[in-house]
Amino acid sequence: MRLDEILKDIEPIEMTGTPGTEIADITSDSRRCTAGSLFIAIPGFESDGHLFIEKAARAGAVAVIYQDTAFSGKIAELGLASARVSDSRLAAATAARNFFRDPSRQLRLVGVTGTNGKTTIATLLYRLFTDLGYCCGLLSTIANYVCGERFETVNTTQDPITTCRLLRMMADRGCEYCFMEVSSHALHQGRVRGLRFEGAVFTNITHDHLDYHKTFSEYIRCKKLLFDSLDRNAFALINSDDRNASVMVQNTAARVYRYSEGSMAEFKVRIIERSIEGYLLSLNGTEVWTRFIGDYNAHNICAVYGAALLLGADREEALRSISAMGPVSGRMEYIKGERGITAVVDYAHTPDALENVLRTLLEIKDGAALIAVFGCGGNRDRTKRPEMAAIGARYADRIIITSDNPRFEKPEDIIGDMKKGLDAEGLSKALFITDRREAIRTALMTAPDGAIVLVAGKGHEDYQIVGGVKSHFDDKEVIKEVML
Repeated sequence: MRLDEILKDIEPIEMTGTPGTEIADITSDSRRCTAGSLFIAIPGFESDGHLFIEKAARAGAVAVIYQDTAFSGKIAELGLASARVSDSRLAAATAARNFFRDPSRQLRLVGVTGTNGKTTIATLLYRLFTDLGYCCGLLSTIANYVCGERFETVNTTQDPITTCRLLRMMADRGCEYCFMEVSSHALHQGRVRGLRFEGAVFTNITHDHLDYHKTFSEYIRCKKLLFDSLDRNAFALINSDDRNASVMVQNTAARVYRYSEGSMAEFKVRIIERSIEGYLLSLNGTEVWTRFIGDYNAHNICAVYGAALLLGADREEALRSISAMGPVSGRMEYIKGERGITAVVDYAHTPDALENVLRTLLEIKDGAALIAVFGCGGNRDRTKRPEMAAIGARYADRIIITSDNPRFEKPEDIIGDMKKGLDAEGLSKALFITDRREAIRTALMTAPDGAIVLVAGKGHEDYQIVGGVKSHFDDKEVIKEVML
């Protein structure tokens, strides 16, 4: 594809070189540059892509999109065709859409956003439509899938070039549907700009990512961008039990539908029975047994049911598929061991999510002891740390506060911040064990017969980041070593 075709709708401030330069590939990672590449220099949060322009040229790049005028001379010296833009991050999204021939318009793309529930809803929709016989794609926190083939993921929402590359692969392989988690970071950074969504689902919005967004109102504004981008042929499905749901759709052109447990909605869920092995639900008046636990999962399943019907799925087939599904990796997964002990692994890493999980387990524990093992991530919002500890102490009989992903912070400092949220009663039921493996072992080995042990915070993650070093660590593996 020619450079001028890739630059359609971008309107560069300045161009040099030949507009008709043939481009073989595009990338914002100089390590991926090959002969004929277009390199997009993006100022990042940890490094500046402009500093790698020369390296990209040596690797074979023939053109560059950039924004910093300080590099104009270097680009001319390297003999690269170039386009200077006001925002190379946003230009990357448009360039990727053009280079990969607007793949989202060849798929039925559904985005899922919210603080909690994105992974579960997107994954279950992928499973449901795959079960119905369709070739589908999934872009999620856990992994990306193209017609059953797995591709590893780095962020909840990939950079726009990777996203469009995967969407192009889906379209070429005959995928009809794609289900995509859309994070607030991605919306703020324009990573999904130019994608055409047939539908969007809003789960909820609670205290999270304020280290990035700074204020709750800005966090809401970024989530809302997904619904602002929908056209009148799309649908918006919102959780009307969340007080901010109406804000999400106040400027959308899409058809608005609601799902709810407690208010008027097109898609209604009611919990009939709860147990550690699953919930009996009523979905729009039809009873269905599910292998999911947690009242919030009742909401998630209702969202899946509603989105499936809005996409044209048969009602009975959708209910059958939902009843056959098991939990998503690291989302309220349970492992039963000796002495009647049940370990539950969940990704809950926000105050709201941890409270939801603990309340659920409290409702179904039937007299059993409830023990919670959890921590908080490093280099992230510090204000939630004491709140997380207080919530754990409020609901659990015993808590063990430990490391999550400390990243570049000292684990002891994070635990110290969490300890500030505990009063005398909370401190009396708390242990503080920095080593996460030892914390999990202690919880399981000292748990009374029949206890429920929640290990929260990391869920599906199979790594831990300590001192900036990423090492293998899987909560489920540790649990099985002790229990089985």
